[in-house]
Formats: sequence, structure tokens, C-alpha cells
Amino acid sequence: MPDITLFDPRSPATARVLSEAGFNCHSLQIPCAGRLHEVLDTEPEFGQPGSISARSGIPLLFPFPNRIRNSTFPWVGQTWHLTQNRVDALGNAIHGHVHNRPWRVTRHESHALVGEFQLRLDAPELMGEWPADYRIEVGYQLVNQVLRCDVHIHNPDRVPLPWGFGTHTYFKIPLAPGGCTGDILIQAPVRELWELEQNLPTGRKLPLPSDLPLPEGVTLAGQRLDHVFGGLHGDGGRIETLILDPHAGVQVTQSVGTDFRELVVFTPPHGRSVCLEPYTCVTDAANLADQGLDTGWRELPPGASAHLWFEITLGPILC
Repeated sequence: MPDITLFDPRSPATARVLSEAGFNCHSLQIPCAGRLHEVLDTEPEFGQPGSISARSGIPLLFPFPNRIRNSTFPWVGQTWHLTQNRVDALGNAIHGHVHNRPWRVTRHESHALVGEFQLRLDAPELMGEWPADYRIEVGYQLVNQVLRCDVHIHNPDRVPLPWGFGTHTYFKIPLAPGGCTGDILIQAPVRELWELEQNLPTGRKLPLPSDLPLPEGVTLAGQRLDHVFGGLHGDGGRIETLILDPHAGVQVTQSVGTDFRELVVFTPPHGRSVCLEPYTCVTDAANLADQGLDTGWRELPPGASAHLWFEITLGPILC
């Protein structure tokens, strides 16, 4: 399936999705103040054989986001080994099954696209590495300069499905020529910080450090971030994170539903982007939950479904 472009029926905005690379939306162009702004950052080799799709656009992380320690986790009296998953330098399974595999396109309109991935059908070799079959359906639509994504998770199996979901969006910075990455301001309504050791939570939560007041805003000058924040919250069933570019005079707003409770903030070494990653559970949630901690690790009964959503848009900075 080729790269698919979505067209906003009411503006020049466009979005591009590559189904063969994890149903990744890797380009989102939105007009503002007379200029068409690219919102997402994508590596030049994205979509080519051997490239890592989790480093571009909007990687979809399922059935777990981020890492699982030592690529093993307990579930219902059994230890599960993720021997075929992508791993980090320390041997931790990373980013789930679906971000780097082909999806099936089930519906395509000029402004909307739906794709589906089912473990039993699309990666049967992994059936022995996860406690249950699953089906994830993702629908993108682009209307009124808003990219909307609806995520439906289904359990078609006869046993409970453990799961977590997250996105790893690479937001392009700066948003216009002549801007400075260090001037970019990020904001997020978080309440706490998970203590990490080698990128994995220890289980201990800390108060927000004084040098990272994300609710008020943090500029990226001098920042090297790979942090897991907790207590993500919002009003009216909506949580918003912001990226503000004062030189361009625009801000990117990422909105998510209240099922998302953690936020990873990551500044890639290349300096072209910042990642604000909403998760339904913390990193290594499966192992931490086995210790009795509240991690957000979820269980879907047989035949049940769950619905998540997120939106991305760009507009003038709101004073």
C-alpha cells in the first residue's frame, strides 16, 4: 500500500500515513498566518528497508508503550518472554509490536483513513509471546485543520488481554525558518515525576523538580530530556499539551482523553524535534503492577473493547 495523503476538505491542510510502517502518520501540514507549517519530524530514510519507524512521525505503541524490563513480564502465574520484540541496548523490549509492522487499510476517503492490525492475522509468530490475541483499529481524519485519531482496542480471545497504549510523536522544532530550538516552550499538566534508573522506573514517584515546571512551561534551551511524568490531568474530559514557537508565532496543541495518565518528554539528540508522549500506563507497567503499584496496566475481558483518542492542531499563540 503506498503512502496515503489525507486532504482537509475546508483548508490546505494535509496529512500522510504509511500503512506499511506501523500505520504511521509521518507528515501533518497545517496553514497559519500565511504559511504552511510542517508539524511532524521524519527521518529521511523513514519507510525504507531497515529504517526504524519509531524515530519518525507518530509511532503507535501497543500492546505496551516504551520498555519492558529484560523483555519478560508475569501474567496469571506465567512468565512471558518477548524474544522477537525490538530491544534497547540493555535488552529491554521496546515500543510494542505494531509500530514497525504493516497494517491493513480497511477504509479510505479523501479526508479519512482506517487501518487495522490483529496479532493472530498480522504477526502470528508472536502469538506465543503475548497472553491473548488482540485487534487494534486506528482511524485518522483531517477536518478543520485538526488531525483526529480514534483508537479502538478489541479482545477477540477467550482470555483476558493485558495492555497499554501510547504515542511517540516527533513534533518538529522550530516551526518556521529562522527560529531557534532553545526558544521553544513546552507545557503539560503533570503533577509528579517517576524516578528512573537506566530509563526504567524504580516505582518511586517524586515531586516535580523546580527546574522542570511543566505546567507553567519549560523552554528547551540546554535541556536534555528523557523523563516520565505522572499525574497527567485536564478538564472536561480533555488533556492538552502545548509546544509554543515564539519566533513563528504559532503553537501546536496535542489533546488526549483522560485515559492517558503518564507523559514521556524526550528531546532526540539531533535537535530537530521534541516528543511529548501520552501513555495509558507507565514504562514497564507490567512488572511494576506485579509489585502492587498503580501503573495503569490494564486488562480487557474477552469480547470487550476500549476506545482512546487524540488530536493535533496548530494555530496562533494564545496569550
